[in-house]
Amino acid sequence: MAMTTSLTWMQEKILQILLRGKKFSLLYKASAHEFSPSNLFEICCNQGPILILIYGDHVIGAYVSENCQRETPVSILLFAFQETEISRCKIGPYEPLKLFGGNVCESNLEFYINLRKQKVTMNLKLIKILNLPECSNISFQECEVFRCEDLLDTRKIQGVTVLRESLLSALRTYKPYKELVHQTRILLLGPVGAGKSSFFNSVKSVFRGHVTHQALVGSDTTGITEQYRTYSIKDGKDGKSLPFILCDSMGLDEEEGMCMGDILHILKGHISDRYQFNFTKPITPGHGNWNDFPLLEDRIHCVAIVFDANSVEDLSSEMVAKIKRIRREMIKCGMAHVVLLTHVDNMALIRKGDLIDIYRYMPVKLKLEAVHEKLGFALSDILVVSNYTSEWDVDPVKDVLILSALRQMLWAADDFLEDLPLEETDIRSKYLTRCAREENDYVNP
Repeated sequence: MAMTTSLTWMQEKILQILLRGKKFSLLYKASAHEFSPSNLFEICCNQGPILILIYGDHVIGAYVSENCQRETPVSILLFAFQETEISRCKIGPYEPLKLFGGNVCESNLEFYINLRKQKVTMNLKLIKILNLPECSNISFQECEVFRCEDLLDTRKIQGVTVLRESLLSALRTYKPYKELVHQTRILLLGPVGAGKSSFFNSVKSVFRGHVTHQALVGSDTTGITEQYRTYSIKDGKDGKSLPFILCDSMGLDEEEGMCMGDILHILKGHISDRYQFNFTKPITPGHGNWNDFPLLEDRIHCVAIVFDANSVEDLSSEMVAKIKRIRREMIKCGMAHVVLLTHVDNMALIRKGDLIDIYRYMPVKLKLEAVHEKLGFALSDILVVSNYTSEWDVDPVKDVLILSALRQMLWAADDFLEDLPLEETDIRSKYLTRCAREENDYVNP
């Protein structure tokens, strides 16, 4: 019979943090297996570290970090929940059998669980430490025991590594839709400090195999990027350029920052690499970085609007209005666009082990809903990522998030290219055919 834990999602996350990244597998539930110490030990002995939870007016728990056996003394981490807070202390070493099966009058233990009578007994000192009501016998209605395993065990890390290699292979062999362009261009837009430059650095780090910092990043509130930069990424240090370009831009600001005119000119391919932004006025024809006749490959094929996941809900009304205006202009142009939420690993209750399946965690689900409600983006268009900011080495778990986000952006760009008017794709196809013919004539005169 399938068992369901009485532990809430929030309590589980707090315990995962307390126990430094564990996952919990329910082994024993008293209401299903009877309130019997012998049943508990038969099911839970030699299962490795275990977590015992008692449910009454308060949730009280005990964590045994060693393999639990009947008569082997173990140290115990005792804790109690007060809503979303937790109090804890260490006791023991004690023999687990006595904690559940001894006579409380004879045991003289600080802490004792009488399963048959459904009561917990503890001394006054522990009661004060755990912030519990002063009562020597605490009644409970349920007892559960979980096996505790590392969230990132060897098996999971191996699975993540396989997924990472699969994503790398897919991106290395990626070709833009019908090869209408040589390299897909992705523009990174977003408020100052959102993590645009860090995302480029992170993508480059994955393909380079070590953390790099080509694009300058910082914590200055005015932002670091003041030029329009187009970054091609090589596969390895001396490898070939990959079929996509990440375009970094000046941060958006309520009053200063990048002009709306510059954004539109970038989308249409009129602005070239290293253009120095001027927040007081957009670029005009005749400027040294102005491209009079942009080709399809000079245009932007997908826009990623980047936000810090920890501050996106605090965007000012002016910034929200600006983002919505930019989005309206992109929709007019038929431009593919997604949202990229960075710093997801800094969100409350999120730990490294959660990044493997990050989209199923409630804080992330709530964040996606908030972005959807506040800015109007479809939930399916909101991606999350953990950039490399302070690390020295790449990590397969982070790499999977980074590569997955990049793949979604390229798929969105392909949708844009596929949706182009027939006359635009015909012009490009004729241009590529002519170039191929000229190259063949040159090689075989």
